[in-house]
Amino acid sequence: MKLRYIDEFRDPEVARRLLSEIKKISRRPVRLMEVCGTHTMNIGRYGLRGLLPHHVQLISGPGCPVCVTTTKEIDMMIKLAEEDVTVATFGDLMRVPGSHTNLNHQRARGADIRVVYSSFDALGLALKNLKPVVFLGVGFETTAPTVAATIIEAKKRRVRNFSVFSAHKLIPPAMEALVSSPDLRIDGFICPGHVSVIIGLRPYKVLAERYKVPCVITGFEPLDILQGILMLIKQIEKGKAKAEIQYTRAVKEEGNWKAKEVMEEVFSPCDANWRGFGLIPQSGLCFKEEYKEFDVNSHFDIKVDEAKEPLSCRCGDVLKGKIIPPQCPLFAKVCRPANPIGPCMVSSEGSCAAYYKYRDWEIA
Repeated sequence: MKLRYIDEFRDPEVARRLLSEIKKISRRPVRLMEVCGTHTMNIGRYGLRGLLPHHVQLISGPGCPVCVTTTKEIDMMIKLAEEDVTVATFGDLMRVPGSHTNLNHQRARGADIRVVYSSFDALGLALKNLKPVVFLGVGFETTAPTVAATIIEAKKRRVRNFSVFSAHKLIPPAMEALVSSPDLRIDGFICPGHVSVIIGLRPYKVLAERYKVPCVITGFEPLDILQGILMLIKQIEKGKAKAEIQYTRAVKEEGNWKAKEVMEEVFSPCDANWRGFGLIPQSGLCFKEEYKEFDVNSHFDIKVDEAKEPLSCRCGDVLKGKIIPPQCPLFAKVCRPANPIGPCMVSSEGSCAAYYKYRDWEIA
């Protein structure tokens, strides 16, 4: 199937054919996890969940960077904002609850917190100000290379008042944590398109071979997603488990070597805590010695009390695919987009926000 233009990615007739083939060959109950929050949003936006056979269940994974940021990390960011610094971050992070408050509330109380669209915007703030500027770096392999490039530029320009709070996380270790968990059943992964543009196919090959779980890197248009599901079901029905690329127009097997090179120039993998998962070995990004001067920890000793999780909030279980959002007791009752209790309802890539916005909870 060759697709070039946006209309072709949404052709209803092609969608019907893909759905017909899925229904024809799918015989066994399967649980497929879409790892990326953008997939979750588009599954809801195009109503794909309700078009699939009932025994083909789509579950959301840990693919929202804001959602997997821990409450302790949020508390530390809020604590940092109380210092005499300018804090720069993405808009999604502003309303994520910490133990007692959020960044939005702290800004209303006078903290110097700026919403930026990129890490380079944050560097621009540092170049215009004498005050220290700290960029809150959340995200996966998708955003980490641009943050690394910003740090390289800051070093080149000898910017002394710029640093980064690195809460970056790596997707393949989290997927490995999921498939090695004895209380979870995942029959296949709809692998994230954006992350895969950077890392390519190889990490999923390791995962598929070691854990016998099919992986398909999938694009974001409705026909991409349906074709990715079809590719997974074909593998499952044939008893195969390999890594494949559906999103061939954007993803190369080797990934983006330049982006990986930039990321590896500044960061090295380290252990990291994820909301809902706890500590996952080698799943975070820490500064290499040559760039330590841009690590926020080199400038500030950020100490916070033990984090308090929102009472009854089950964002952690949603992120692991243990439950779907409507199974959380707070969903659509106390927890709504206007009054989010947990990050999955805050973020534009959050599973709870997607289920709520597209009313997938009514068919779940």
